[in-house]
Amino acid sequence: MKRGGGTGLTLMLLAWLLAALPAHADIYKYVDKHGRVILTDTPTHTGYKRLVKTWKGWEEAKSRIALQDFEKNRSRFTSTIRQYAERYHLPHSLLHAVITAESAYDPEAVSRAGAVGLMQLMPETARRYGVSNRRNPTDNINGGTRYLRDLLLMFNNNVQLALAAYNAGENAVKKYGNKIPPYAETQTYVKKVISYYQEYRKTMS
Repeated sequence: MKRGGGTGLTLMLLAWLLAALPAHADIYKYVDKHGRVILTDTPTHTGYKRLVKTWKGWEEAKSRIALQDFEKNRSRFTSTIRQYAERYHLPHSLLHAVITAESAYDPEAVSRAGAVGLMQLMPETARRYGVSNRRNPTDNINGGTRYLRDLLLMFNNNVQLALAAYNAGENAVKKYGNKIPPYAETQTYVKKVISYYQEYRKTMS
């Protein structure tokens, strides 16, 4: 009886926490060594598993984002990220922040909207910047960095507006008077990338 009651309380707590998190943000679950369930939209290590809502309830996603390879892939692509950051005069810590939020460094990541690769390029953006293979990490980083650079130029080096445009499109930012659009997903995205950016500026030389 005690075991059943504990399970019921855990499910109620999970439901409350999930309801409290942003509706359009990815939600991740981690179970620590004491069996405590931790939910967040900003995972801090590779032990977190992404959740999706199904008709059965909340389940672990069969995600293309390989969080378990986060550290390995970050090291793998660091020199390429720095190369294009220097080429297009952007802080490499900003590119790392965008890639962390977009794909967790998985070059095979695919979003529900059809964005692909490390910097999650949509087909039209890839064509715009001459990226023929979005799964090629070097081409993907090159195209995504050029796009981010152009957005920064477009919005007078306002990082938040450039990030909002990267997520929602430049026309959406212009539509709302050069402000972050009132989309929950975009607002959450900007906050997430800025948080990563601030952290990486401290820890990356």
